Amino acid sequence: MDEPRLSSEEVIRTFDALAQPTRFETYRLLLRYTPYGLPAGDIARLLAVPHNTMSTHLSHLERAELVSARREGRSIIYAANTVRPAQLLSQLIGEMGVRAKVAADPAFPQLRPSSANDRRYNVLLVCSGNSARSVIAEAVLNREGRGRFRAFSAGSNPGKAPHPLAVSLLQSLGYEAGELRSKSWNEFGNADAPPMDFVITVCDAAAGEACPNWPGHPLQAHWGLPDPAEVEGTEAERRAAFLQTYRRLAARISAFVNLPIEQLNLAALKDRLAAIGEMEGATELTLNGQAAA
Repeated sequence: MDEPRLSSEEVIRTFDALAQPTRFETYRLLLRYTPYGLPAGDIARLLAVPHNTMSTHLSHLERAELVSARREGRSIIYAANTVRPAQLLSQLIGEMGVRAKVAADPAFPQLRPSSANDRRYNVLLVCSGNSARSVIAEAVLNREGRGRFRAFSAGSNPGKAPHPLAVSLLQSLGYEAGELRSKSWNEFGNADAPPMDFVITVCDAAAGEACPNWPGHPLQAHWGLPDPAEVEGTEAERRAAFLQTYRRLAARISAFVNLPIEQLNLAALKDRLAAIGEMEGATELTLNGQAAA
């Protein structure tokens, strides 16, 4: 039986909904959380978009049937609808004489709860100064990991304290930032340090240095990003650099926490971590795969 065809108006509405940058990034984010979705507040925070602005964009995506919404308690959960774009692509490809299968969306599930049986993973985020990128990543992963991930951060040559612009940004987005501190990665090379499952470098300088022997023989990956602390200019320009770094790290972490880690063998997991590192904004060292693993 032939699938129902989308009208020209429906096709245009779909493309129009995705033509705006924030809506496009919202849909990409929700794809990483398929099928469970995210509360509207979490979407706004991860993309660093004001809540009222995000509400308008989510309504636009919902009208285009690209997202579905349901209420759970006091939260409204949004999930990506993969049927509409798959149906659209199938129709366009079909006009070239090629058949494509459209997979039906599952029923809208509840947000994935944290289970007492879930494996917990320790993750160390590393940059040279441990003042901006790794500190931001630590805060985001501890919240987005929903109990499955315990994040730490450290530096090969740490500064005295986290960068004030990193702290103020995190606090403005609702993260707990009061306990964040800059510290040496040597703290995590001691025998009594918590064993790490993953060590992820987020700056090229740290990736090129001789690191401690980590307890637990963790899997290592490199997600190099430019240092926002090196950006010069007005206060607004410097804050914009930190916001861009936050968004890039949040995108990587949202992909990371949704990996089916238990189902992947070591080689496949390494490949998936490397692919995450190559997301938008990656440094040349990351893209060329030259960082030590």
